[in-house]
Amino acid sequence: MKNRLKVLRAERDWSQADLAERIGVSRQSVNAIETGKYDPSLPLAFRIADLFGLRIEDVFLRD
Repeated sequence: MKNRLKVLRAERDWSQADLAERIGVSRQSVNAIETGKYDPSLPLAFRIADLFGLRIEDVFLRD
């Protein structure tokens, strides 16, 4: 699944570690999500979207 996570994170000048801490996962998990190697669970996707003040559909895109 494609996503806008890297762009959204960069707009806030957050490192992967910063984002990971905010959503309660490892930096490696953030990297895997950003590169499309891992699709987050629905609860994690909601946490990510909520953090950015967006809908899930605005963060995660269909291929």
